[in-house]
Amino acid sequence: MYTSVVRLQNVFGFFTTVAFVVAAFIAASDFLTERAPIVRTLKTTSVQVVRGRPHYYSSKKEEYAVINFSLDADLSSLFTWNTKQVFVYVTAEWPAADHAKTNATNEAVIWDTIITSPSADHLANIGPVAMKKLRKSAGGKSIDPNRGKLSLKNQRHKYKITHPSGKLAMTDNVTLRLHYNVQPWVGLLTWDQDVDYGYWKALKNGVSKRFKLPAIKEKKPASAGAR
Repeated sequence: MYTSVVRLQNVFGFFTTVAFVVAAFIAASDFLTERAPIVRTLKTTSVQVVRGRPHYYSSKKEEYAVINFSLDADLSSLFTWNTKQVFVYVTAEWPAADHAKTNATNEAVIWDTIITSPSADHLANIGPVAMKKLRKSAGGKSIDPNRGKLSLKNQRHKYKITHPSGKLAMTDNVTLRLHYNVQPWVGLLTWDQDVDYGYWKALKNGVSKRFKLPAIKEKKPASAGAR
């Protein structure tokens, strides 16, 4: 005869099995929804290399780059009823000095942001005014078509670029690249796609044109006073 403990274990086991099956169906539903992210514009608006202390805690002076950019992208197709939030970031990339031997690439994040879905706005770390705008834009909808549409003009960088060598001036073949990470309520994290996978399409035009980091501007010597 079953005891109360055994019956409780059976009920709990049945509940966890049902919950797992439902979660699996929810996660699988993402593969039936089209993803077609696209970047219309990604370009630099100002590039500068400075010699100094890039951070207040830096112990020595070194060369660091400051890059501002413009971005026009539509990532709204990444938002479904199972999307919790999308992490978006822009990196600057350039080949290492010994690229021919190691095939290595330098990569540094210059800007990032988190775009929450309407059902996860309470998790956004923003002020009350911005939160009020988010709730108004959601309008009681599970999916807001405007979420994920980025239109940034002359966006200021968040992070300066440094290099272990302390040298960055005159670096060639630098590109900006847009990345994204979709974080669902249930399921696996998904990152950038380089190829099409079923209904999920690769990010289009996610890389800027190549550019060169400029030389450090020399300070002009003070002119001698009139005698």
